[in-house]
Amino acid sequence: MIKILLDECLPKKLKYQIEELDREFFAKTTPEMGWASLSNGELLSVAEKEFDVFITSDKNLSFQQSIPSSSIQVVLLKARTNTYEDLLPLVEKLPSVIKAYEPGKFLEIK
Repeated sequence: MIKILLDECLPKKLKYQIEELDREFFAKTTPEMGWASLSNGELLSVAEKEFDVFITSDKNLSFQQSIPSSSIQVVLLKARTNTYEDLLPLVEKLPSVIKAYEPGKFLEIK
């Protein structure tokens, strides 16, 4: 099982789309985990203890945090807007990225 955490800035229903991509994918949102109020640094620190991949649309995250020293892979979904409709085509590109999981790696999907 590959555990995936979705940032609170993403539409919650993306979780279900991600889980439908592959039986190995198990997704949770930061609000579901009770982590919605954490700063990005705190969030990555607690998330890496329970998750393999963190998915966000926060374009500043890679500049604010030291991702290479982390044991979680961070994936940035870079869409025109943060709406479900704009993000959905990017979600379809996730399986290969998630399955090639590398701790401390930062990837952008456009």
